[in-house]
Amino acid sequence: MKKILLILLAWMQTLCLFAQDAIITKNETGAFPIVAGKKATGIYVSTTDHWLVQKAAALLQTDIEKVTGTKPDTSQALPPSAKNIIIIGSLDQSPLIHQLVQTKKLQVNAIKGKWEAFQLQVVSKPWPGIDNALVIAGSDKRGTAYGVFELSKQLGVSPWYWWADVPVKTNPELWYKSAIRNQQSPGVTYRGIFLNDEAPALSGWSKATFGGFNHLFYEKVFELLLRLKANYLWPAMWGNAFYDDDTLNPVLADQYGIVIGTSHHEPMLRAHDEWRRYGTGKWNYDSNEVQLKKFWEQGIRRNRNYESIVSVGMRGDGDMPMSQQSNIALLERIVADQRKIIANVTGKNASATPQMWALYKEVQDYYDKGMRVPDDITLLLCDDNWGNIRKLPKWNAPKRTGGYGIYYHFDYVGGPRNYKWINTNTLARTWEQMHLAYEYGVNRIWIVNVGDLKPMELPISFFLDYAWAPSQYTTDHIRDYTANWANQQFDNGRSDLIGYLLSKYTQYNSRRKPELLSPDTYSQVNYQEAENAVKEYNKLTAMADSIGRSLPAQYQDAYYQLVLFPIKASANLNALYAAAGKNYLYAKQERAATNDLADSIRKFYLTDSLLTIQYNKVMANGKWDHMMDQTHIGYTYWQQPPVNKMPEVKTITLMEKASMGVSIPGTETVWPNDSATANLPAMNNITQGLQYIDVFNRGTTPFTYSIETNSWLHLSATNGQIAKEERIQFFVEWSAVPVGKHRVPITINGPDKNKVTVFAILEKLHIPGLKNQTAVECDGHIAMEADQYNNKMEEKDARWQHIDFIGRTGNGMTIFPTSPHTASLKPTSAHLEYDLFTTDSGATKVMLYCSPTLPFNESTGLRYAVSFDNQTPQIINLHADNSEKAWAQSVSDNIRISTSTHNLLKAGRHTLKIWAVDPGIVLQKIVVDWGGVKQCYLGPPSFQRAEGREQKAETPARQQ
Repeated sequence: MKKILLILLAWMQTLCLFAQDAIITKNETGAFPIVAGKKATGIYVSTTDHWLVQKAAALLQTDIEKVTGTKPDTSQALPPSAKNIIIIGSLDQSPLIHQLVQTKKLQVNAIKGKWEAFQLQVVSKPWPGIDNALVIAGSDKRGTAYGVFELSKQLGVSPWYWWADVPVKTNPELWYKSAIRNQQSPGVTYRGIFLNDEAPALSGWSKATFGGFNHLFYEKVFELLLRLKANYLWPAMWGNAFYDDDTLNPVLADQYGIVIGTSHHEPMLRAHDEWRRYGTGKWNYDSNEVQLKKFWEQGIRRNRNYESIVSVGMRGDGDMPMSQQSNIALLERIVADQRKIIANVTGKNASATPQMWALYKEVQDYYDKGMRVPDDITLLLCDDNWGNIRKLPKWNAPKRTGGYGIYYHFDYVGGPRNYKWINTNTLARTWEQMHLAYEYGVNRIWIVNVGDLKPMELPISFFLDYAWAPSQYTTDHIRDYTANWANQQFDNGRSDLIGYLLSKYTQYNSRRKPELLSPDTYSQVNYQEAENAVKEYNKLTAMADSIGRSLPAQYQDAYYQLVLFPIKASANLNALYAAAGKNYLYAKQERAATNDLADSIRKFYLTDSLLTIQYNKVMANGKWDHMMDQTHIGYTYWQQPPVNKMPEVKTITLMEKASMGVSIPGTETVWPNDSATANLPAMNNITQGLQYIDVFNRGTTPFTYSIETNSWLHLSATNGQIAKEERIQFFVEWSAVPVGKHRVPITINGPDKNKVTVFAILEKLHIPGLKNQTAVECDGHIAMEADQYNNKMEEKDARWQHIDFIGRTGNGMTIFPTSPHTASLKPTSAHLEYDLFTTDSGATKVMLYCSPTLPFNESTGLRYAVSFDNQTPQIINLHADNSEKAWAQSVSDNIRISTSTHNLLKAGRHTLKIWAVDPGIVLQKIVVDWGGVKQCYLGPPSFQRAEGREQKAETPARQQ
């Protein structure tokens, strides 16, 4: 809890970095009144300006009324006199803006000629008779709209006001600080989302709400995109066709300024489902070239008057690879023929129409083998569908006219398993991968697969905010982003806590996608892993519940869908699978509590349904019915189950007579057992940790027990009665223990004179001058989080950089800058140092837990180096095994573990060094093993210093 409070304090101190302070709610000297004294300043926009600019002005009028209760007038003609007015206009079509520029009242050099740029500023004496004007000017129609919606956001209208029911923050008066001149322009040219994998959730909801994916649905999407400063959309395509389903869809997209594209396997602006509807023959260019050309020509002709990006190339039918007979020459011919169609239909050179070629899956192989497309076509690079970018341009590669883009995933249907149900994307990981992309010159297109759109509100916001201003986002900004985002949605003084919840639940969810969870994901016997995973989620649930109860009624719907539901549903699902794993173990051990666990599994399964019903049917009066219809329990292979299916439960029939069983951590073995000795995991006086012994009943009749042991051990209970089970915890009075190794018996006496002796393995270490941060070996291993280093060596062109929340169990360290550098591995080269004290020597394994980054740099793998003390560093290839099987395991586990072997000549003090070699490595955890590491999912818990008598044994955990 102390650590959490320190993190929250740091967030509160840095939250001001993101504060929008242009708007104030009380008058200050020189401030411009938007609404004051129940009088709203009028809004003026020219009739000759773009439809989008006029629409944005109308939405601003509505937003101001929502916030203040006072509705401003809108007009096209300037008044003869006024104290204050608001002017909205684009540089290219607004005579009002043109006049201000010509009279030199408005300087627009900062945005003139730029793509989608805007500025907000107060202009004094803009026209005779008018004292002041708040001017929102854009370099084009979208830039103007972004300026308007930036003002709306600062006024208190969240971009998610409709899509997440976020209440408008009301204030009777609003003033703009006249000294502030807000100028912005995007860092990435095209920024957007892909609505995909949209059945059953989004499709069911859109049909019930709007009658399908028609212009009524898309109008809501377009407005959201503009409020998020996006401009690009791949529409829903599972059985849907944007242009064919509703002829108003493209008309409205054009009016809203949204650039429409089609996905990586839908060339020439034709939806895949249109081929099912209208195509003739096979989707095969070798045998059906004529029909395919006609089909594609219709797509270009239908869309020639609208702004779009045309996907070129071809994949097999249904987003599959083309046949094995297909070759580079054929695909190059297809692209050439497609460009001829574009030129013929538009009457312009093909290069005048924006195009992109997606290097998706096997298509990247064609590129790697030498296939090329004309320079004006954007190369859309892709991740591996799991958030790991497969390829980036070479560092300082020659610029291409069409540039580069990235197709990224927050949702996916495919192997090793679908993930569609809930948000599992950490902002830290998204930032780290997209930062790589931007640094390597990928700034033409950023498009992300968001599945059903909800419940991806947080990562969508981040992805688009980051695409808008990538150079402004540092690692510190990422840490604070969730708090700032929470403040935008709730503004209740708890944004720091809510931001923490958002960061932590996504971190926990990213450990393993919910669809990949199983009863044996987390170990039931080693390191209390399964129990601790559930406890971590439950702590978040308790905090989320507490905050929810403190929120006003109007925030409850937004809070449920953005915070409470994803935390509760995720916690419940993890508890469900952990209970199933525990149920199987208990059945094997014949514990009396086995059947109780079976009941708890049923309860968790029912709770999942009740949470879904609350989301679909109750929250927001049923507005989001069907949005949580996605199945997520009971996967058996990559594809989703048709319905949720509860994990199998095991029940046993107990004997009536009492029968004592004893179990300990580290094994499934039960005592009494003549063939095995009950040795507890080793403990020492430096490393923090409580031990426990489970005493349980195998019958239905309660029994009494007593425990005898050495006075060094303080037990949570020494006698009692057990109906089902009791966990006996203990800590060691180390001050009474002599230096050295000890084997202390703990004898449990049960019914019928049965007794079991368990041995506590203790080692009292005396290490003069031991530093607080030195990690000490215990039970044959040392585990450390990446940021538990003792020293960091930096050089001019390489350093290790800290990233919060990127690890499965903590934070991470990555190599900056991202540019390639020569790693000579001199003593002064960039590396991290970890001080260790070992009680073992000889063969030593070092396991590095790294993010599953791919070798994006066309190498055979990303490398790091590791050494002890002054030994020569070993260079390790993180991708030494780059097989499909290794990749599938790494993305399923969301970790890639590599091992090096070393020889320590003696026990004692050592320095472990991790050397920076290739950028892209993200180090999460380090485990040093002398044979003591036991099977688990997350790795052994990281080293923590013992705190003496503060390690209290907890109250006995009984089931009576």
